Amino acid sequence: MTFNASLHAHADHPIAAPLSEVNTDRLLRRAVRGRARPRLLDLGCGQGVWLHRALTAFPRARAAGVDIDGRALALARAEAEALGVTDRLTLHETPAAEFRTGEGGDEPYDVVLCVGATHAFGGLLPTLEAARRHLAPGGVAVVGEGFWEREPDAATLDGLGATRDEFGDLPGTVARVTEAGWAPVHGHTSTLEEWDEYEWSWTGSLTRWALDHPEDPHSAEALRRAAAHRDGWLNGYRGTLGFVTLVLRPVPSPAG
Repeated sequence: MTFNASLHAHADHPIAAPLSEVNTDRLLRRAVRGRARPRLLDLGCGQGVWLHRALTAFPRARAAGVDIDGRALALARAEAEALGVTDRLTLHETPAAEFRTGEGGDEPYDVVLCVGATHAFGGLLPTLEAARRHLAPGGVAVVGEGFWEREPDAATLDGLGATRDEFGDLPGTVARVTEAGWAPVHGHTSTLEEWDEYEWSWTGSLTRWALDHPEDPHSAEALRRAAAHRDGWLNGYRGTLGFVTLVLRPVPSPAG
C-alpha cells in the first residue's frame, strides 16, 4: 500500500485548507442560510469535514461527498457514524471531474463546495463550470483557491512546485470569477495566522507520526516530506501565497 502522507499530515487540522474552524462554520452558515432542507455536495471532500459540520449544524440537511482517496473516505464514514449522521451522508469514491449529479443521491444541490481541490478539475474556471452543472436554481458554490499576495520569486515557485501563471492576484482572481458569470455574495481571505496554524499542523502532525512510528517503513520518508514542506513554506511561499474562499451565485444569462 502506498504511503498516504496527507492523512497523517491532516490529523490535527482535518480542514485541508488554511481556514480556522470559526471561519469554516461562518462560510457554511452563509452558504446554507435560509434553506430548510439544504442539499450539499463536496467535490474533493477528503475526510468530509465540511459535510460533517454541515450535517451537525443543520439537522435536516443531506450531503454527498466525492473523492478518489478511499482511505480518507473510510475516515469520513467512521466520523459520520460517530456523529450519528450516516443516514444523511453519501460518499462516492470517484474522480470529482467524472461525478455526475444523481449518482445515488438527491439532484441537484443547493450548495456545491470545492475548497482547495480545484486541481481536480484543472483549475478555477473548470471547477466553476462543474459546480454550475450540479447546482439547483438559486444555489451557491463555495470555492477556495490560491492567489498571489505579492509577486512570487524563484524561491516561492520552487517551494510550491508552481509557475507564476498558476495563480493571479486577489483582484484578478475575483475578476476571473465574475467574468465567468458568477457573483460573490460572501468571501473570506485567509489570514497569516490561519496559514501558520495550517502549515505548522501539517508538518508537525506528519513529523510526530514518523517519530512515534520509527519501525514503520515509511517513517523516514515522512520525516523527509515534512522537512521539505516546512522548508518550502518558511523559505518560500509564506506571506506570498494567499487563499480566498468565495461564496458564489451564478448570474443568469440575459434573455434573448
